[in-house]
Amino acid sequence: MAVASYDAVIIGAGQAGVPWAVALARSGRRTALVERSHVGGTCINEGCTPTKTMVASAAVANFGRRAVGYGVHTGDISVDLARVRLRKQAIVDTFRAGGERRLREAGVTLVRGEARFTGPQTLRVAREGGDVDALSAPAIFINTGARPLRPGLPGLADVVALDSTSIMELDVVPEHLVVLGGGYIALEFGQMFRRFGARVTVVERSGHLLGREDTDVAQALADILVEDGVEVLLRTEAKRVTRPAGGGVRVELEAKDGPARRVEGSHLLVALGRSPNTEALDLAAAGVEVDGRGFVKVDAHLRTSAPGIFAMGDVSGAPAFTHVSYDDYRILRDNLLQGGQRSTADRWVPYTLFTDPQLGRVGLTEAQARSTSPDVRVATMPMAHVARALESDQSRGLLKGVVDGRTGEILGFAALGMEGGELASVVQVAMMGKLPYRALRDAVFPHPGLAESLNNLFSLLDG
Repeated sequence: MAVASYDAVIIGAGQAGVPWAVALARSGRRTALVERSHVGGTCINEGCTPTKTMVASAAVANFGRRAVGYGVHTGDISVDLARVRLRKQAIVDTFRAGGERRLREAGVTLVRGEARFTGPQTLRVAREGGDVDALSAPAIFINTGARPLRPGLPGLADVVALDSTSIMELDVVPEHLVVLGGGYIALEFGQMFRRFGARVTVVERSGHLLGREDTDVAQALADILVEDGVEVLLRTEAKRVTRPAGGGVRVELEAKDGPARRVEGSHLLVALGRSPNTEALDLAAAGVEVDGRGFVKVDAHLRTSAPGIFAMGDVSGAPAFTHVSYDDYRILRDNLLQGGQRSTADRWVPYTLFTDPQLGRVGLTEAQARSTSPDVRVATMPMAHVARALESDQSRGLLKGVVDGRTGEILGFAALGMEGGELASVVQVAMMGKLPYRALRDAVFPHPGLAESLNNLFSLLDG
């Protein structure tokens, strides 16, 4: 078999792979990108783009139902989920086509198929039609991402269980959606489908939702979901799944502080984490080490255990956010093309949960800060004290700032509220500039804007 030689090969056309392939090609390197499915990776095809498009549709439905509270009268609100799906897919197709165009214009060779290592610098690519290509390169970059985790729950294989990809292909609103998991994916879809008109039950085995968040923030979000009509079962674990004679799904539950019970629904969403797409790669043939969950081990410069092989994005076990994947690309670009020394060791990893209201987070939680610093000060303020939120009738949630009591440095911030993600970005910029909290306390922000809430929040630290 003839071997096609390149200067670089990238496996996976995700949010790190596409811009990195373009940068390599434009630097004069002969570059191939192998993709078995769709250009754009999880973000464009199954993650950020489609889910936030559907979240927007759910928000419109919610505003329609609340319109009378604003003095606006509308007719009955109904949701055409098939039309929601078509709108979602049109935007996905547009974004995907844009990535393909960028690759084509840069001169990247796009190879459609499943890649498998045959050695440290060689790959076999099985195409869908049965043909096999052989590729080689002194530099290979793994960007294969991750997929929804399928847990070993008894009976799960015998029922129709949705994941974060398949649930977006429904044409009708479920009568009763049972959600296993209390993380970001579970809560975004749970609230979304509640607003579409479904009954929703969220089952979480730990003591609060969003396990990495402070308890007060997580509880505030749980209260909001309950207010919206979502049933939230905490300290409750699914033990078995069965299919009743009449259809749908039955989940046997075990509560840590209560009797066993069962919940029956029309649909089941499993949102219990993600698994790396590494099984088909035969990483051992290249000498690439993985951890106990199958994620590729990398150092702070994204180098694997094999010389000349790098990994980026979700497959490396990094926080599964598009902005993290894109920053991986920038690390590789700066280090390999521009002689830099950037690393993952000192980067901020902010994130936004796109429930309504949003949860924006940057830096340390209160619990994390208290475990590392002897003097921590915390300011918490309800969104009901924010003029803009009250004027917009979107006053649910809270703001929370965590500060080093000795230096005044902002250690962390959470905004569960109207445009919480944008508020968190404002604070992140201050943290990047190492500004003390007093800079935000005393800043002149436009009134009535959301940013001026930071004046009041950080004033609380001064009594």
